[in-house]
Amino acid sequence: MLNKKLLVVAVLSLLLSACGQKSDSSSQAPAPESVSKPATPPTTPVDNTKPSTPSTAEPTTPADPAEIPLKYHMNKVYNIVPNEEGTEKKVVLLTFDDGPKEKVMIDGLIDVLDKHKAKAIFFVNGYRVKQNPDLLKLIHERNQIIGNHSWDHISLKKQPEAKVKKQIEDVQQAVKELTGQTPTFFRPPFGEGGDVGRKVAQDNHLLYMTWSNGSLDWTLKSKGTNNPETVVKNVLDQLHPGSNILMHELPWTVAALDNLLTRLEEKGYSFVDPRSIDTNYKESK
Repeated sequence: MLNKKLLVVAVLSLLLSACGQKSDSSSQAPAPESVSKPATPPTTPVDNTKPSTPSTAEPTTPADPAEIPLKYHMNKVYNIVPNEEGTEKKVVLLTFDDGPKEKVMIDGLIDVLDKHKAKAIFFVNGYRVKQNPDLLKLIHERNQIIGNHSWDHISLKKQPEAKVKKQIEDVQQAVKELTGQTPTFFRPPFGEGGDVGRKVAQDNHLLYMTWSNGSLDWTLKSKGTNNPETVVKNVLDQLHPGSNILMHELPWTVAALDNLLTRLEEKGYSFVDPRSIDTNYKESK
C-alpha cells in the first residue's frame, strides 16, 4: 500500500514539473516578437537619430525668409549697404543672370556656393523656365534665391507698359507655380528697365536693381578671352564694399567661381544672403 502511495506521488510530481516547463516556455515565446518590433520602420528610435544625420532636410529645404534678419539694403547706385552702424560693410552680393540653362552648370555653381557657405540670386528668364522647369526647381531646392529677369530678355526701356507688365508678371507667375514662392528681386535685361520697368517692378513688390560690379563674363567668348582668370580679374579690379556682382551661367564663370570666392575671402569680404536685404527699406533724406 505504501508503495502505491509513493508511486502516485512520483507521477504527480512529474506532471507538475512538465506543466511548469510548458508555462515557462509560453511566457518566453513573445520575447522574439518584442525584439523584432524596433526594427520595423518607422519607429521612435529611428526618429531620435535624425539630429546626428549629416544630410538633414535643411540643405534642400529653402529657409523661411521671415527667419533671416534684415541687415542690409540697396542704395541708389545698386550697392549693398548696412541698415545700421556696426553691421559688416565689407560684403558682396553674388548674382547670375540668363538661366536656367544646363544642370551641369547650375550644380557646378551651387556646389561652389555651398563650399563657401554663400547664397546668390539666380535671375531667370521666363522662356528658359518654360524650357527647363526642373532646373528652376533645382535652384530652389538647393536653397538658392530666384530673381526675375523678364520673360524674353529684351530691353524694356521703350516698351509700352502692357508689354513690360507681361514680361515681368508672367515670370512671377511661372516661378510661383513651380516653387510656391514669387521672386522679390528684379533685374532688367541689359540694365534697361526705364521708368515703366521700375513702376511695374514696384507694383509687383520687386526690388529693382542693375549691378555695381560687372564681371564682363558675357563678353569674353566674342573676344576669344574666355579664360576663368579673366573673370576673376575683372571682378577684383572693380571690387569695393557692397559690390553687387553681375555674372552669368557660363562655363568659364563656373570654372572661375571657386577661385573668385577664395580671393574675395582672402581680402576680408563675406557674402550677403540676399534674403537679408530689406526690399522695403527707405533711406532717410
